[in-house]
Amino acid sequence: MQVFSVQRGDGPIVLGQPHGGTYVPDEITARLNDNGRGLADTDWHINRLYKGILDDATVVRSHVHRYVIDANRDPFGASLYPGQNTTTLVPLTDFDGQQIWNDGQSPSEDEVEDRRRKYHAPYHAALLDELNRVRDRHGVAILFDCHSIRSLIPFLFEGELPVFNTGTNDGLTCDAAIEQAVHDVASKAEGFTSVLNGRFRGGWTTRHYGRPSDGIHAIQMEIAQRAYMDETPPWTWREDRAAKLRPHLKTMLTRLNDLALSGALTRQGAQK
Repeated sequence: MQVFSVQRGDGPIVLGQPHGGTYVPDEITARLNDNGRGLADTDWHINRLYKGILDDATVVRSHVHRYVIDANRDPFGASLYPGQNTTTLVPLTDFDGQQIWNDGQSPSEDEVEDRRRKYHAPYHAALLDELNRVRDRHGVAILFDCHSIRSLIPFLFEGELPVFNTGTNDGLTCDAAIEQAVHDVASKAEGFTSVLNGRFRGGWTTRHYGRPSDGIHAIQMEIAQRAYMDETPPWTWREDRAAKLRPHLKTMLTRLNDLALSGALTRQGAQK
């Protein structure tokens, strides 16, 4: 089984997809409990949602499920949201705070490190290679990190999550023009709700790679899954909903593509 795959494009946009994979090695599946084997915390259909939405975009996908190891967590275990409920590099619970491992079967520190080397590191090596390649070609690269999540998860956040959750770690991970372009589309999308740097301000990927002074900008888009699918098993894709959502994503990415090609983005850091 491939750890990751790369669909290489010639444009300045790289779509990161760390949580769409459902691959779990058999020996790990055997240690998950019934709840864990349901893989509920998958970013279901995320590749399909973005497929073909922007010509010449590069796509880097992890095929490994986040219960094996979470490709959007700090590889050394630091919390992204101190003081708030979250899941770890190798989760011990699901997003509802429920156990996912059989008794006594959660991974040891040595196992976590082994999984980091096997699955986390190769995905990020590929992502970095593509960001560097794109930046070398265009002088700038924009990482658009693609995520989705259920709308109601009391363990993680109060109330119903907005559909569009744009994260730039409070403006640090990209030029202000990028943040503005994306949030402008999200906030004006009829029938959809949005927030900028709310509960999800950008995961480890966004914060790690978003270095405007080096010519690499990063922004995270966390989408509430009700906007394109059913949020209960079997997690069915809903074309009627996706057809209303995808044009807004296309507008966002087209604007970012135009920004990058215009030369308007500099390496002077995020501008506030």
